[in-house]
Amino acid sequence: MNSLDMKDIWKCYPLRNKDELTVLKGLNLQVRQGDMVAIMGPSGSGKTTLLNIISGIDWSDKGSVWIEGQHLSDMNQEELALFRRRRIGMVFQDFNLIESLTIKENILLPMILEKKSAGEQEEQAERLMQILGIEETHSKNITEISGGQKQRAAICRALVNHPAIILADEPTGNLDSKSTKEVMQYFIRINHEVGTSILMVTHDTYAASYCNRAVLLKDGELAADIERTGSRKDFLDSITEMLALIGGEPDDLL
Repeated sequence: MNSLDMKDIWKCYPLRNKDELTVLKGLNLQVRQGDMVAIMGPSGSGKTTLLNIISGIDWSDKGSVWIEGQHLSDMNQEELALFRRRRIGMVFQDFNLIESLTIKENILLPMILEKKSAGEQEEQAERLMQILGIEETHSKNITEISGGQKQRAAICRALVNHPAIILADEPTGNLDSKSTKEVMQYFIRINHEVGTSILMVTHDTYAASYCNRAVLLKDGELAADIERTGSRKDFLDSITEMLALIGGEPDDLL
């Protein structure tokens, strides 16, 4: 079973002059269980709209989305909110952590909402903090840690309810090169050790090279889909070549 199946997804937005802006044009995308996929493309290519539709924040005008075989359109708003909390992990560029809580309290929040037992909360938080290398910062406030540590805490929070897939929107966008490398290495570790599928929107070819697939959107359509078969350097070269072939320059992706 795939973690994600999107079939014939169309999304249009009305404009003031009664015309429409078509953002996604019959998009088909599958993410296998355990995949780590980078979604790339120029500004306006539909990357954020794609994530919003997968998460159920927005709806497509046509087409279907399945996560773990569950059809999102079959759910009402309450069912979708519960499904999102339980089966979809979200990681954002600006971390979305609550400054009044400690690192550990931020991580535990989804489990508290699910009314998990104290023992299960403690065990899962300790396990994830150890995997992500932030166990020594568990009692610190958000303002006391680095950007890389904040993003690792956000990844822990996204993982605590054992989601089917993590959706990451520019997760390294606010990080320096050292922190970007650390966060991407931890993404790989949780992908391998926990087995969670990851779908990551990014403009950063370096970050994308840590994935095992790179998907390029252009003008709302799937322009390319390549898989890593060799070293990370070879994959980085393939991504760069892919962007050049469709006419993309590095600045186009910012």
